[in-house]
Amino acid sequence: MNTLLEIKNVSKYYGSGDAVSQALRGVSFSMEQGEFTAIMGASGSGKSTLLNVIATIDRPSSGSILLEGRDIAEMQERELAAFRRDRLGFIFQEYNLLDTLNVGENIVLPLNLQKRPVRETRERLREAAASLDITEQLSKFPRQLSGGQRQRAACARALITRPALILADEPTGALDSANSRSLMQTFTLMNQSLGSTILMVTHDAVVGSYASRVLFLKDGRIWNELRRGEQSRQAMYNEILNAMAVLGGEADVR
Repeated sequence: MNTLLEIKNVSKYYGSGDAVSQALRGVSFSMEQGEFTAIMGASGSGKSTLLNVIATIDRPSSGSILLEGRDIAEMQERELAAFRRDRLGFIFQEYNLLDTLNVGENIVLPLNLQKRPVRETRERLREAAASLDITEQLSKFPRQLSGGQRQRAACARALITRPALILADEPTGALDSANSRSLMQTFTLMNQSLGSTILMVTHDAVVGSYASRVLFLKDGRIWNELRRGEQSRQAMYNEILNAMAVLGGEADVR
């Protein structure tokens, strides 16, 4: 296994003077290529801030973030924009699909921004759609799809550039329990069959149990870590509930 992501002593401050608050306090961890890691914690624990600094949406106040050996915290804005476009994939709670484009056009949008050849774009779209079982939906518009189908389209869009790392922010937050389960089965497919490396923020214990590792944040620090290993998803779910009970956070147990 190759180390893909290294977070080294990352801190993040907001405000100034007497109004300074610290969202992250010396966070350090690494991810191997092909890992599926979830970040959990109570509201205000720093999990969204951590995802944002890894996503290059925000910059850390101190520390380093190395992806494929490159420190993204040191990149200039133009280089950062290209890196974000080419090496990171994003899956959001609200899908972020454009209503004026059909599903296929939404999925290939990142490739169009990269100015990829038409033939390559078509082939990648075919592969992504087939792997996520949405080939029949490519000519439809987002409003014509179910919530689960829209999320699979969002997953295909995240995959199509073959990014080094896929970042998911509360991806099941807008879905009911059946569609949440379907999406997490899609994440498992992406991780185990397609080799995607996934870092996901969630408050849902069921969703977290699909990951191979869970990092718990408390007051901007890593408080605990669970690894699934060979145990069942149900056993992992129970461990997450126990950890959240000790942590004092509120886990969604639907």
